[in-house]
Amino acid sequence: MYDSSDQHVLTKASTKDQKSVVLTFDDGPSKVLPKILDILSQEKVPAVFFWQTKLLYEQRPWKRVLDEGHVIGTHTINHPNLQKLTYEQQYKQLASSKAKIEHITGQNVTYFRPPFGQYNNETIQAAKALQLTTVMWRIASIDWELKWNPHTIVDNVIENLEDGAIILLHELKQTVDVLPILIEKIRAKGYTFSLI
Repeated sequence: MYDSSDQHVLTKASTKDQKSVVLTFDDGPSKVLPKILDILSQEKVPAVFFWQTKLLYEQRPWKRVLDEGHVIGTHTINHPNLQKLTYEQQYKQLASSKAKIEHITGQNVTYFRPPFGQYNNETIQAAKALQLTTVMWRIASIDWELKWNPHTIVDNVIENLEDGAIILLHELKQTVDVLPILIEKIRAKGYTFSLI
């Protein structure tokens, strides 16, 4: 479980009548993206994708992501630890990645996730200057460490569910393998899925 007292950082989404959670996927667009989209489409689940723009090319299935109701945010150009950069370097990472996504997709980018979850006041200032909302998470699946034990990804999420929780996942094979089970178990706990 993660929380932040920083009023400029989202860890939970506001919910309305039904209990809901938000699925987010970092570090794409990757080669497993089509499989993730197939599962989300079949299950009718929306998601937010935070992309490194060094991986984004016209040929990636970005159009399908948008056409199927998902949201694309920036995860910087190449995933640096922003705390180790100057304000100017941070601003460039955000501005350049935002501009590239907008140029390719034609859609305004409003969400940003700091790589490694690491940020400082200058990160927040750069994001605000670019009209980006900084999005962290409430629940980390730890999927990046669980290649050989993917069912623990599900347990890490299910054991910490709460209304409005933003869930951190990644575009990884092990995450794809358990995604249908994860969605099924979240629904079994009485939750629906929403966007930020």
